[in-house]
Amino acid sequence: MIHFERFTLENGLRVLFHKDVTTPMAVVNTLYDVGARDESEEQTGFAHLFEHLMFGGSVNIPDFDAPLQKAGGESNAFTSNDITNYYNILPKENIETALWLESDRMLSLAFTDKSLEVQRQVVIEEFKQRYLNQPYGDVWLELRPLCYQVHAYKWATIGKSIKHIEDAQMIDVRTFFAKHYHPGNAILCIAGNFELDEIKTMVDKYYKYIPQISKHTRNLPVEPEQMEYREKSLERDVPADAFYFSFKMPERTSDRYYTVDVLSDALGREKSSKLFIQLKKEKKLVTDISAYITGSADAGLLMVSGKLNSGVTFEEFEAAFWDCISEFNQEQLSEVDMTKLLAKIRTSKEFQEQGLLNRAMNLSFFELMGDADGINKELEEYQKISASDIKIEAKKILRKENCSLLRVLSKKSNKNG
Repeated sequence: MIHFERFTLENGLRVLFHKDVTTPMAVVNTLYDVGARDESEEQTGFAHLFEHLMFGGSVNIPDFDAPLQKAGGESNAFTSNDITNYYNILPKENIETALWLESDRMLSLAFTDKSLEVQRQVVIEEFKQRYLNQPYGDVWLELRPLCYQVHAYKWATIGKSIKHIEDAQMIDVRTFFAKHYHPGNAILCIAGNFELDEIKTMVDKYYKYIPQISKHTRNLPVEPEQMEYREKSLERDVPADAFYFSFKMPERTSDRYYTVDVLSDALGREKSSKLFIQLKKEKKLVTDISAYITGSADAGLLMVSGKLNSGVTFEEFEAAFWDCISEFNQEQLSEVDMTKLLAKIRTSKEFQEQGLLNRAMNLSFFELMGDADGINKELEEYQKISASDIKIEAKKILRKENCSLLRVLSKKSNKNG
C-alpha cells in the first residue's frame, strides 16, 4: 500500500505527498497534462521541444541545472503522446531548491531567441540520430499513421517532420506554453521524509503566486473502429527483416485494459509464451518475438514485434503467425498458466514500486487518469482476471481486420535473396 496525501492550491495546482521515512533523498515530480496528442497536425513535435526548452532557463534563473547540481541533485524529463513529466532527485534538506526551480520555470520560462535556437538544433539532431539514421529508427514514424487515421496518435512524439521544428516561431512557442504549462494543467508529487504541514508550507511559498489559468478542454477526434487489415512494407538498411503487428486495444481507463495487458504477456512476454515457443523455439522462424502494449491514455495498441531468421520469408512467417494466433484464440489458458502470469505481474509491479522516483511518477500518472489511489488498486484489478476473460478479449482484439502490419525489409537480405 502506497500512502499519500492530496491537496489543491487555489490556482488549480494538484499536489500529492508521499511520505517515506527510509530515505535521505526527496523527489519533486511535475507531470503536465500535455503530450504529442495535444499538438496541431501542422505543428508537431512541440511537446517534445518543450521538454528541452524547459531546461533552457527562466527569466529569473538563467541556468536550471547549476543550482540543482550545487544542491546535490539531478533532473530529467520525458515526453510521450499523452504527458510530459519532469523530475528532480536531491537530498531532502535541499528540497526547496527543486521547488524554487520548478515553480519559477512554470511561472516565467525564458523565451529567448538563443534558447529556442539552441534547443531547436538539439531536437533536430535527435530526430536525425535516433529516428532517421538508426536501424529501425523510423518504425514509429511509419507505423503510427498506418494504425491511426484520425486520432492525434498518428504522429510520434518527436513529430511528423523535422520541418515542423525548423519552422517553429517564437509566437507559436509562447502560445503553446501559455496553453499547457500552468498550475491548472499540472500535478506536483513530492516524495520523501517530510510532514504534510511542511510540504503545504513549502508548496504555498513557491507556487501560490503563480496565476490561475483555465485548463484547456481536450477535444480529440475519436479513432473509428478499424474494419480492414492494413499493411505496409519498407526497405531499409537494417541487419534483419523485422515485423510490427499492431492491434487496436481499449484506452488506459477501460475496464478491459488490464485484461489485455495480461493477454499480451500470455501471448509473447517471455520464453514460456505462446509465440516464443511456437515461432522461435519449435519452428525457428524468428530470432526474437515479443508482445506488449503501448499503455496509451486513449485507445492504444497491442504490439507483436520481432525479427525473422535468416532465410525465412515474410510469407512463410506470416502464415505461421496467423495460425498461431488462431490457435491462441481457440484455447483457454490453464489455471497453472494464469497463476504464473499473475505472479510475474505482481513481482514486476512490486519491484517498480521499490524506487521513490517510480512511486512519485506513478502516483502522478494515476491521479491524471482519475485517482492516485489507482496505484493501490491495480494489483486487485489484475487478480480479478480469469482465463475466460482473456479468451474473450483475444477473440475481440486478435483479428486480422483489427491489425496493421509494418514490415521492414533488409536491403542486405533482399540482395542476398
